[in-house]
Amino acid sequence: MNTQQTITTTRDVDAVLIPLGTPVVIPAGAEVRITQELGGSYTVAVGGNLARIEGKDADALGLEGAGAEQERATTNKPQPAGGPVDEDELWRVLRTCYDPEIPVNIVDLGLVYDCHVVDTDDGGNHVEIVMTLTAPGCGMGPFIVEDVRQKVLSVANVTDVHVELVFDPPWDRSMMTDEARLQLGMF
Repeated sequence: MNTQQTITTTRDVDAVLIPLGTPVVIPAGAEVRITQELGGSYTVAVGGNLARIEGKDADALGLEGAGAEQERATTNKPQPAGGPVDEDELWRVLRTCYDPEIPVNIVDLGLVYDCHVVDTDDGGNHVEIVMTLTAPGCGMGPFIVEDVRQKVLSVANVTDVHVELVFDPPWDRSMMTDEARLQLGMF
């Protein structure tokens, strides 16, 4: 997508201001510019601010794409059957989660400290994730955590997910992969 193109919203659309996390409604007819389209959501510049629009609302941007399809797949997921969880799939799904201000996934940013599966007494699979944010006061934290939770719940045989947000150890740039540092021009 050409992120320099101005798009006019086709309807009122719920959004969240970045980095505060304040809910807003972008009215129909507003001019926005998509700055990031990753992980099934859109970051747009509107009225001098950045805002996050969920993939399920892509139609308000005149789009129908992966974001809307991914949202449908996540929200319409049937109750998982018993069986093992593919841990590689967990990490693949985590790599589809993004901080709306940074075009690098949360795994390569070094925000995920741990992810493991715990068998439950009733035969289910509970996934425990320990992660952090790039800044403790980030208002987008709850949205990133919920994105992680919903996407991990979409993995076959996952019955429950708990995401623990920690700030010790604090995140710093050294936790990023070499690829992430290269992508962000931090070498």
